[in-house]
Amino acid sequence: MREALRAVWHTFRDFVQARAQHERTRENLGALLARQVAGIQRPASMADIEFRVHSQFGDDGILQWLVARLPAIPKRFVEFGVEDYTEANTRFLMVNNGWRGLVMDGSAKNIARLRRRPWFWRHALDAHTCFVTRDNVDREIAAWAAGEGVGLLHIDVDGNDYWLWDAIQSIAPVIVVMEYNAVLGAGRAITIPYQADFRRLAAHHSGQYFGASLAALTHLANAKGYALIGSNTAGNNAYFVRREHLDENVREVGVADAYAIPTFHDSRDATGRLDHRNLAGRQAAIRGLPMINVVSGCIEPF
Repeated sequence: MREALRAVWHTFRDFVQARAQHERTRENLGALLARQVAGIQRPASMADIEFRVHSQFGDDGILQWLVARLPAIPKRFVEFGVEDYTEANTRFLMVNNGWRGLVMDGSAKNIARLRRRPWFWRHALDAHTCFVTRDNVDREIAAWAAGEGVGLLHIDVDGNDYWLWDAIQSIAPVIVVMEYNAVLGAGRAITIPYQADFRRLAAHHSGQYFGASLAALTHLANAKGYALIGSNTAGNNAYFVRREHLDENVREVGVADAYAIPTFHDSRDATGRLDHRNLAGRQAAIRGLPMINVVSGCIEPF
């Protein structure tokens, strides 16, 4: 029995060490790519600067390009909806660029796993368990920010994203990354009605009834003093920059130009199984469900 347990322990140890080495290799390659994209002045599209180290899609590259264009901004970030931070858009900024940050997730188990990771103690990262609502989000951020500047805010909660950004008043980050729901199309400025305890799969079995359209987030961004500069090619994250930081390289684009048809297909059937519907099928699944038009303030069906 002891020999069997020892063998299991050695296998686990080797796995952990191999995973750590793999992460270091990815981060070293990411550092090389970061230097390459920093030299690109005017990318023809976000695809030209995308690469992935710890982000789900190519957002690590987009952020490295942006911070190279905006070197004087505060090196502090806020990101929530991070799960255990294994896959997150700000993690490479922390590791590669020495940024400090606050991350939040509604699951205590996720935050506990995060705190056990070896990179947690190496970096200036605060991790809080918090199910954010529009009533508590600004208070949580203000307490952490303590009046200091924040360079980046990233919101990805698969639900009340529009309402949470609307509620944040205590910080004015230079860069805001917002998840948008491309299933809602490019034309209408709509979001789900606010529900404090919103859960994506509880709201509709397909998992496609959540968040806000790119047009809705851009409408809110304009009111807050931000310009849309593009979105990733996967079709889920939009990038906004405060207008005073725009220049000949960091330029505003229209919603139609930034919108990307999502490359992923994560819809589910009524039993909860992935059914991989195309965009039209995903839209059909939630047709008729209530939406808020953020321009008129009226409820209208999708």
